[in-house]
Amino acid sequence: MVDLTREMADLMSALGRPQSTQGRVLMFVSAYGGEGVSTVAREYARCEAAFARKPIWLIDTDLANQTQMHALTEDPERFGAAGALSQASPDGSVFFTLSPPGRDAGGAAVQDSHYLVARPFLGRRLWVTRFRQKNLAPGQRAKLFDQTTYWKALRQHTQTIVVDVPAADRSSAALQLAPHVDGIVMVVSENAGDVQARLDLKSDLEQAGGRLMGMVYNRASRIMGGATRRPLGRFAAL
Repeated sequence: MVDLTREMADLMSALGRPQSTQGRVLMFVSAYGGEGVSTVAREYARCEAAFARKPIWLIDTDLANQTQMHALTEDPERFGAAGALSQASPDGSVFFTLSPPGRDAGGAAVQDSHYLVARPFLGRRLWVTRFRQKNLAPGQRAKLFDQTTYWKALRQHTQTIVVDVPAADRSSAALQLAPHVDGIVMVVSENAGDVQARLDLKSDLEQAGGRLMGMVYNRASRIMGGATRRPLGRFAAL
């Protein structure tokens, strides 16, 4: 496990604390898969949780490939013992919708929120969600839902909502969620991928109503001025 504590402390300092009593929503995204977004989002959530006055929530929006809760559960040295599963919605809303709608064994309707659970870590200072993909019926699909009260409802109970979204090369989730978040951090893996694709993603996010707050250079070997730095993580404010 790579330790990003110092880099994430720099990122926290650059982003500052929420300016209102309600929590803020920060989205982490990359242009390509494999650039380390999930790792960076998870480490940022862990570091902010250590100093937060209210819980930090880590939302795993990759409905087809849920990894965050497993990663935290498998690393108790960094995240503490996992708490019991609970509902992840304070008002019954969620950020996705199922088609066709869920049904129980008796045929009665099941709310979409039944498919989203959360587990606490770090003494309940950090919560992470998991979409119950295995509970889907044959032929049932989940997709992001833009018109939701979920983000507003969850803000009442958290300091920061850290949103981990799939890479832009395989999902439009980042563009869908961009207008609903307070800030966006792009993760860029040095020496991989096309520079123009990163510039296009930045432009697309801004046109969708998103606010780019900075960029984390993953696996970077140097920073401005030529000073050598350990791999994984320098931050540039935008």
